[in-house]
Amino acid sequence: MSTAGQVIRCKAAVAWEAGKPLSVEEIEVAPPQKNEVRVKIHFTSLCHTDVYFWEAKGQNPLFPRILGHEAGGVVESVGEGVTDVEPGDHVLPIFTGECKECPHCLSEASNMCDLLRINTERGGMLHDGQTRFSKDGKPIYHFLGTSTFSEYTVVHVGQVAKINPEAPLDKVCVLSCGMSTGFGATVNVAKPKKGGSVAVFGLGAVGLAAAEGARVCEASRIIGIDLNPNRFEEAKKFGCTEFVNPKDHNKAVQEVISEMTGGGVDCSIECTGSTQAMVSAFECVHDGWGVAVLVGVPSRDDSFKTHPIHFLNERTLRGTFFGNYKPLSDIPGVVEKYMKRELELDKFITHSVPFLDINKAFEYMLRGEGLRCMIRMDA
Repeated sequence: MSTAGQVIRCKAAVAWEAGKPLSVEEIEVAPPQKNEVRVKIHFTSLCHTDVYFWEAKGQNPLFPRILGHEAGGVVESVGEGVTDVEPGDHVLPIFTGECKECPHCLSEASNMCDLLRINTERGGMLHDGQTRFSKDGKPIYHFLGTSTFSEYTVVHVGQVAKINPEAPLDKVCVLSCGMSTGFGATVNVAKPKKGGSVAVFGLGAVGLAAAEGARVCEASRIIGIDLNPNRFEEAKKFGCTEFVNPKDHNKAVQEVISEMTGGGVDCSIECTGSTQAMVSAFECVHDGWGVAVLVGVPSRDDSFKTHPIHFLNERTLRGTFFGNYKPLSDIPGVVEKYMKRELELDKFITHSVPFLDINKAFEYMLRGEGLRCMIRMDA
């Protein structure tokens, strides 16, 4: 029996207030409006960004809210004007989008869509500013336009990447955020040459995805930098060949790396959000050709200082957003890399819990255990 055009009652994990455990309860999900798609979520995982906004530190709190933005699902119904996807299509909802019409979307160099780029403040849909979620007639806010901690969600059509239906959703869903961000920072932006050297600052999920990118590019030295030595053994699975803990040295980590590599690495990828790490990542690349790529998101009021001579000595500093991938155009091809076994994803998924135990995923992340916890919506 078709549910198109009808309100769907389903379970969702609602964040009612900052830092309090999510509450799994029945909500109503309205039908999709113009340029919107309603998706049945099969698997979702927890990213640190969800935790950051759940804690509501350093930004305007917006509650009640349904968090979640790393997921895989199947289109249930589509709204007016939607032609790119249809019911039954397998999709990845993505926290940023691609309208295909703005200057950024028309540029080969950019993936920062004017209409659909990440907006953490917006709690409703673009079409009318209203939410599609409610409980007892009261609205529940959206998150990043995705809100995947719900059995059904409504997403702008420019934020759903249609993928190969043969791809296992419980694996490729991690490509909708962290894995693509780190992997793309290396392969699309830093672009290490075969046999080159790469430094990765921060060995969480995004940093390990950056290391995986360096491995795929066949870098010969992949140096992992982290303050937590417990991460070093795990990082070997992602291609890291050497490790540096800044706390083990009485000199700046960029000096340590420069000495290790005879003048600096060919490229570095910073995945911590620490401005100190950003400076180190830039200053540890080799003069003449070194490229440093910033991935980590700093606090709102942060700034950093480095001497202009580093630029004059022909080092390059770049930033990237979502690994420079255009969500609709590029992510289906990254899924194909996984299907062809050119990219490994299984090792990123270290835990799995049923939807009713979603708060366990938060506990794992807050304790720094594992990389990604898969949340099974049908369990």
